[in-house]
Amino acid sequence: MSSSMPGPRQDPYDPQANPYATPAPSAQPPQYPGTGYPAAPPVYPGAAGMPMRPSNGMGTAALVCGIVGLVCGITYFLWVFAVILGILAITFGAIGKGKVGRGQANNGGSATAGLVCGIIGMVLPVIYILAVDAALDSIF
Repeated sequence: MSSSMPGPRQDPYDPQANPYATPAPSAQPPQYPGTGYPAAPPVYPGAAGMPMRPSNGMGTAALVCGIVGLVCGITYFLWVFAVILGILAITFGAIGKGKVGRGQANNGGSATAGLVCGIIGMVLPVIYILAVDAALDSIF
């Protein structure tokens, strides 16, 4: 019926004549709501990123070594472990106290307690050895 009608010939790819034709390419792809990357949050002047987490490992290590060294120092026959753990507790405690002073850690109490326990844990075996030596000298 339409082929018998005289007149200008219609383009089969014309989007107005054929609703199923492919649309002509445009310069930008169509934008749909909710697509793409979300907008970045606003940046306020003077606002830093996330605060740095404190590194409390040295103070905690000093406390653990100090307590174990103190227990080993109380038991006379483990005096070797008491001396080794006492040295480690003193070292870790001093490093931990330095980090607290610089603001890199916030467990100054643990570092101090580890330092004190390490010192006592090292001194107790020395006292025991001197006491045993004095007792043996008085007997013999």
